[in-house]
Amino acid sequence: MVIGPKLVILGKQGAGKGTQCVRLARHYVIPHISTGDIFRAARRSETELGNRLREILDAGNLVPDEITVGIVAERLSTDDTARHGFILDGFPRTIHQAEELSKILIPDDIDLAIDLELPTELAVERLAGRRVCRDCQTIYGPASPPRVEGNCDFCGGEVVQRDDDTEDAIRTRLAIYEKETEPIITWYLERDMLVTIDGTGDPDDVTARLIRAVDRRRAKVSD
Repeated sequence: MVIGPKLVILGKQGAGKGTQCVRLARHYVIPHISTGDIFRAARRSETELGNRLREILDAGNLVPDEITVGIVAERLSTDDTARHGFILDGFPRTIHQAEELSKILIPDDIDLAIDLELPTELAVERLAGRRVCRDCQTIYGPASPPRVEGNCDFCGGEVVQRDDDTEDAIRTRLAIYEKETEPIITWYLERDMLVTIDGTGDPDDVTARLIRAVDRRRAKVSD
């Protein structure tokens, strides 16, 4: 029996996805699986995969499906996700990836895909001001900085700007999102697996909206 929900978080980068995923993971006590974090860890290595990912991410492009799907499938095969549920952040980005995710999860599927809506210019502003802890990956921004500048509130690690959070790379990622990722929203909507949540406003308010949406879906499924 799976204890927690199986969730996919969609929406433009900058909508507070990372922060909200961490909050949801703590609330439901489930793993937060960020493909971006996995890729960034790999790119710091001196492996062939790391070097390839470095070139892709530094240009602001998306990682090819054959790499991404394999990494996600391997992660979802572990006991913690199979037994407790999960939050997927950064995957799926395309209809093909969504189809592959459904195949990976057979005979089940995700409980809910959540689209965090945010205006593009606000997304650029947020991402350019985003900072992240090197150690635990907690995300901070202008509206929610660490209590001590440069130090993570949770683990004391160094809080830095990501290499791929330059404005040019951000706008490239958002343009790719508009072209390739938004159709997945329609794909999940047609399957009655999507809810749209306003990603603007106070982070606590956004978290409350997300929890209400997840709990409503879980209650509906259990009826």
